[in-house]
Amino acid sequence: MADKTNKTNQDNKNEETARKNVLRESSEVSGESVVGYNFDSGVDWEKLVDSFSNTGFQATNLSKAIEIIKKMRKDRAFIYLGYTSNLVTSGLRDIFRYLAENKMVDVIITTAGGIEEDIIKCLGDFKIGSFEANGGKLREEGINRAGNIFIPNSRYVKFEKFFQPLLEEIYRENKVVTPSEIIWKLGENINNPKSIYYQCWKNKIQVYCPAIMDGALGDNLYFFQFKHPDFKVDIIGDVTWFNNTSVGLKKSGVIILGAGVVKHAILNANMLRNGTEYAVYINNSQEFDGSDAGAMPDEAVSWGKITKNAESVKVFGDATILFPIIVAKSFAS
Repeated sequence: MADKTNKTNQDNKNEETARKNVLRESSEVSGESVVGYNFDSGVDWEKLVDSFSNTGFQATNLSKAIEIIKKMRKDRAFIYLGYTSNLVTSGLRDIFRYLAENKMVDVIITTAGGIEEDIIKCLGDFKIGSFEANGGKLREEGINRAGNIFIPNSRYVKFEKFFQPLLEEIYRENKVVTPSEIIWKLGENINNPKSIYYQCWKNKIQVYCPAIMDGALGDNLYFFQFKHPDFKVDIIGDVTWFNNTSVGLKKSGVIILGAGVVKHAILNANMLRNGTEYAVYINNSQEFDGSDAGAMPDEAVSWGKITKNAESVKVFGDATILFPIIVAKSFAS
């Protein structure tokens, strides 16, 4: 009987302790309530995207990114658009072209693949393939795979036939050129309104490529030097003009899709003016290894790359899904 009484007393104590720890009182939290889109009213795409602000998680960060870009445009900030080359491999290339054609950004920053693949697409399409395609078989067929996109190697053969004569023209001018001048030359001569860099040349939007040698552009420059060992490209000239774009700006805004050298180049330039006022990142990189690629916006504040009172957000996710939504709500609407 005593054992039963002791067990009952212990159970009561356990229940009291558990309730105290689990059902404790709390303070009320101010702010917007979490609410999803109501499909009972049918499908309204505008309202669906608007509902992201109250959905939570990355949907709310996406909504914040849209609002920040609206503000940088309303504030007439100088807009840096940076993207990695794989995004030009994808259909986002056509969205970048739209932004350049309509003069919605002030300078573009990308890597070598982000230049050459725009030009190559004017010479031949890329095709939707499969992430699971056999690499050995594709190699035998001369098909290059980028994710689930297939790029026949003949596209690079056509690019060389297009690019090498332009390099000869540049060489005959007997001057040292910068990568940005080469990019404008490519855009001018491809003469195709579907090209990002044709639109950049046409609208005098400068393009900075801090990794000009990392791709087919670099391969072509490598082959060209066999014929002309004295040919030079001035990368310091481009660093100078690009870094100077930030100095003296009234307001700056950065949109960075992906990470790596593109992200660092943009933020480093803005460090020279003690930071940008608006920053939107979209990438999946993590910060555990201390790389700039995965760094959150607040880390950039510590370097003076983003101002202390800046409006900034990082959206984790696939830019091929997220950026069209952002453009639809902030640039195209």
